Amino acid sequence: MATCDVCGNEYWMAFEVRTVSGGRHTFDSFECAIQRLAPECEHCRCRIVGHGVEVEGRFFCCAHCARSGAKRMGDQIRDAVGAHPG
Repeated sequence: MATCDVCGNEYWMAFEVRTVSGGRHTFDSFECAIQRLAPECEHCRCRIVGHGVEVEGRFFCCAHCARSGAKRMGDQIRDAVGAHPG
């Protein structure tokens, strides 16, 4: 059995995640993995799961939060998830 790095639960189906930087983490659920590894939106503080918005090295969960949190870039920020880059 392995112990979750976040909640401390011992679970026979725990899994290990290795990060690009070489870190190793053990989790008993995706919920705990998200809490430890997912970036936090700089505006609303939710965890960013999936496509987020990055503005000048700052991370936001959506275009709305990016416009609110990066005011001087507001009009230039749009939600382009799924849009063709061309």
